[in-house]
Amino acid sequence: MGMSYMVLAGIIMLMSWLVSSRLKSKFEFYSKLQLQNGMSGKEIAEKMLADNGIYDVKVISVEGRLTDHYNPTDKTVNLSEAVYNERNAAAAAVAAHECGHAVQHAKSYSMLELRSKLVPIVSVTSNFVQWILLAGIIMIRTFPSLLLLGIVIFALTTLFTLITLPVEYDASNRALAWLKNKNMLNPAEYSGAEDSLKWAARTYVVAAIGSIGTLLYYVSIYLGGRRND
Repeated sequence: MGMSYMVLAGIIMLMSWLVSSRLKSKFEFYSKLQLQNGMSGKEIAEKMLADNGIYDVKVISVEGRLTDHYNPTDKTVNLSEAVYNERNAAAAAVAAHECGHAVQHAKSYSMLELRSKLVPIVSVTSNFVQWILLAGIIMIRTFPSLLLLGIVIFALTTLFTLITLPVEYDASNRALAWLKNKNMLNPAEYSGAEDSLKWAARTYVVAAIGSIGTLLYYVSIYLGGRRND
């Protein structure tokens, strides 16, 4: 691989590590900030759903750490064991955020619907796109169309990461608005929840930047190969 790509990959990896480390430290810190209302993540989630008129979504506990997600297929808010059971600012932030996705689903939020349509495509193509790109680079002189095919497929992955940004930020905004409007948290707890979600969102920003940079790298190889023909 070219030196430019190695430098780019190194920068992206460093950014990802810094943001992930900061996010972990933030969640650990705000996990010690116990909620004055004494509600668990499960109870926070169930109340947010009810306040938004959503009664067909179940809140369940799943194993693992940072495994929290909303599943639109079976309409479940899946909370990691710590978030499901704990009664702190970090748990409240995550629980409300995942319910934000459930609200998006209920209100047919366009960006969520678009991302959902791309999920099966990206899930399949992600298994082999790197092999197509590698073969395309090796065969750039004899079969440049192969690399172009890989670029088109990888562009779908990049599009997915870009669409994910407004989906995640919107879910956080819905969560924070509900937490504030319903007076669920005191000022210190709300500030902690807001800070937690802010750093969580930045992980998606780094992923999008990395995907764009990688896409541009492959495009530059393709254009360079075409010029040398």
